[in-house]
Amino acid sequence: MSGKEFRFFLTCDINLPVTFRVERFQGPLPSLSKSPNSGIDSIITEERRAELLEAGGAACCWNELITMSTKYRDLTAHSQLAFTVWDVSCGKDEGLIGGATVLLFNNNMQLKTGKQKLRLWPGKEADGSFPTITPGKVPKHERGELERLEKLVNKYARGQIQCVDWLDCLTFKAIEKIKQNENCKNGSSSLYLVVDFCSLEHQVIFQESGANFLLPSPIASTNELVTVWDPEIGKTNPSEHKQLKLARSLTRGIIDRDLKPSSNERKSIQRILKYPPTRILSGDERQLLWKFRFSLMSEKRALTKFLRCVEWSDVQEAKQALELMKRWEMIDVCDALELLSPVFESEEVRAYAVSVLERADDEELQCYLLQLVQALKFERSDKSCLSQFLVKRALNNIELASFLRWYVAVELYDPAYAKRFYSTYEMLEENIVKLAAGPSGEEDGFKLWQSLLRQTELTEQLCSITKDVGNVRGNTQKKIEKLRQFLAGALSELAYFEEPIRSPLAPGVLITGIVPSESTIFKSALHPLRLTFQTQSGGTWKVIFKKGDDLRQDQLVVQMVSLMDRLLKLENLDLHLTPYKVLATGQDEGMLEFIPSRSLTQILQEHRSIINYLQKFHPDEHGPFGITASCLDTFIKSCAGYSVITYILGVGDRHLDNLLLTDNGCLFHVDFGFILGRDPKHFPPPMKLCKEMVEAMGGAESPYYTRFKSYCCEAYNILRKSSNLILNLFHLMACSNIPDVASDPEKGILKLQEKFRLDMDDEACIHFFQDLINESVSALFPQMVETIHRWAQYWR
Repeated sequence: MSGKEFRFFLTCDINLPVTFRVERFQGPLPSLSKSPNSGIDSIITEERRAELLEAGGAACCWNELITMSTKYRDLTAHSQLAFTVWDVSCGKDEGLIGGATVLLFNNNMQLKTGKQKLRLWPGKEADGSFPTITPGKVPKHERGELERLEKLVNKYARGQIQCVDWLDCLTFKAIEKIKQNENCKNGSSSLYLVVDFCSLEHQVIFQESGANFLLPSPIASTNELVTVWDPEIGKTNPSEHKQLKLARSLTRGIIDRDLKPSSNERKSIQRILKYPPTRILSGDERQLLWKFRFSLMSEKRALTKFLRCVEWSDVQEAKQALELMKRWEMIDVCDALELLSPVFESEEVRAYAVSVLERADDEELQCYLLQLVQALKFERSDKSCLSQFLVKRALNNIELASFLRWYVAVELYDPAYAKRFYSTYEMLEENIVKLAAGPSGEEDGFKLWQSLLRQTELTEQLCSITKDVGNVRGNTQKKIEKLRQFLAGALSELAYFEEPIRSPLAPGVLITGIVPSESTIFKSALHPLRLTFQTQSGGTWKVIFKKGDDLRQDQLVVQMVSLMDRLLKLENLDLHLTPYKVLATGQDEGMLEFIPSRSLTQILQEHRSIINYLQKFHPDEHGPFGITASCLDTFIKSCAGYSVITYILGVGDRHLDNLLLTDNGCLFHVDFGFILGRDPKHFPPPMKLCKEMVEAMGGAESPYYTRFKSYCCEAYNILRKSSNLILNLFHLMACSNIPDVASDPEKGILKLQEKFRLDMDDEACIHFFQDLINESVSALFPQMVETIHRWAQYWR
């Protein structure tokens, strides 16, 4: 349903019983109630009131669902419900608390939904007459701020007010304070009954069975806007559809071959070709591209846009489009990724995209492998061209084979697509096992597959160790001692593997065992392990193993950092990024490469400034700020690179504990629990650029800070050129189980697209990004949040 539609149900069409929920009684229990029948005063004793209040709401909070025999189709325009509250511990007359009556339809003949707070009339039974003498609705002249707020809260509960998590939290706290102040000021003498009327999918409008000519017109004489539902909204206009079919008549194909766009039409076409892949083409734009399809065949960028114009339900039109596609100028790999998105269902189109991917080398293919595995969800068969292509390429590259196996194995936990990925997993196993031994002594297929399976066995043992260590009572040091005892004693087979195992993070590295003395545990609730593996070449390989944490989002972000690093280097811009390796080996487990570094929090606590820290490792009396020029340049470039990348990806929850710095000046980010604009902090700056980082560059007036801004703007414009590639990769992740992507894929991709500012040219973007940097540096509120975070860490 589009945003312009207004859909509703008619009561005469609803054959369901009237249902509502009586939630609770609200307000102070009366000490004195007047019985209308007996004329005598009955007193609720203090002991009885204390009993009811002590029950906490249990005595006055029923939350009882009531289903009536009357159905919605039987209701009249003046149907109403009468509620009377009694204290059953007393006699019938003495136990009367109060009553209220509520109409089921409002003035616009719409069925009331959501929570209704009815004011009880003390000592009166609710009457069923019309008009009632016990209305539950508070009169307009008596309504105050509390009634206004409760009306808005009711709208929020019905979904009529947009949900904004951080703002809602602040708002509801403010509402509670207002309620307390109002109650203290005016006293809370009124009694209320809270009733929740059930809601249906759409609004319900009163309509009697048969023609209803006597109902007044919904359009009043006042200047009131009235929303009227048009049942034809969203449907194809038959006249336009016929005109479109005539315009696209295949008999015109001979004429269309010679058509050339005019100057204005050429400008319109070029504007369309610059659209991001998320842009939906209008009818006129689709018609324009179809009209000049023959003249566009030499323009490779136009193919994906042209294929979006095709009416695939028309067999003849689809056939002609596929013939043109085969003769079209060969598209780039990034455009082929777009053809693998859920937008394109044609098997021929997807097979064509796979044929384009075959031109990519293994290094480039590995950059997109995570998304290509997700694209298997959009295929029409289990053994598609895409799955066969991935398996075929994996046979010639052990790294591709290892990562493909892991990416597919993790998806086996998803019941919706388990069969699809199990088919790919079996295909990979069957083909690897059939491989013969290489002429240079390479292992045969069976041994190769067994070496990959040993990776899984290793991770299962590490999961068991994490669980056992977590159950050890005592502080972190005792857990570390127990870990080393395990590795040196009961689990000594992990210290020396019978056969080398390919590292899951880097399959080209063969590990031979864990070094117990160099293995430790981080101080954290999940007790992640930091393990040092001995390699076959005589070196060491340090990794972090986590159990109980979903690393798939971190895996995606680090993959994007690695890709952007590659794109920048292709333009001869090396910003010394640190795309450490991350691999999710399950839904709640995985490995991370350990990079020796320290958080900015630790550095500032021990050295007071970043400059003092770098002077310790790279001193130079004649260099800038007493450190070597190369070290400072590395720091400036890495700050610029991560500032741009975290801004584009909308990385949130940035604080000094997840900003790390290596001894040689490389700054990098870790812990990507919030992306695409989500952030637990209120009013986060556009990018994480703290004053300590600016001070390390010599301050905002320093030439080194100017160089930093120059690197930022250059990197931003380079990455903007590859915006289609990045957007296509995120589009392929739409059905993944990554939290910040799966929650609202369309909204997340649009946020990502917005960060590229594709409406600006390069020069305008330089000014735009410089303003972002200045805004981030001068942001006072994030500095206050950072201080609060440090206090929280100190007292933790």
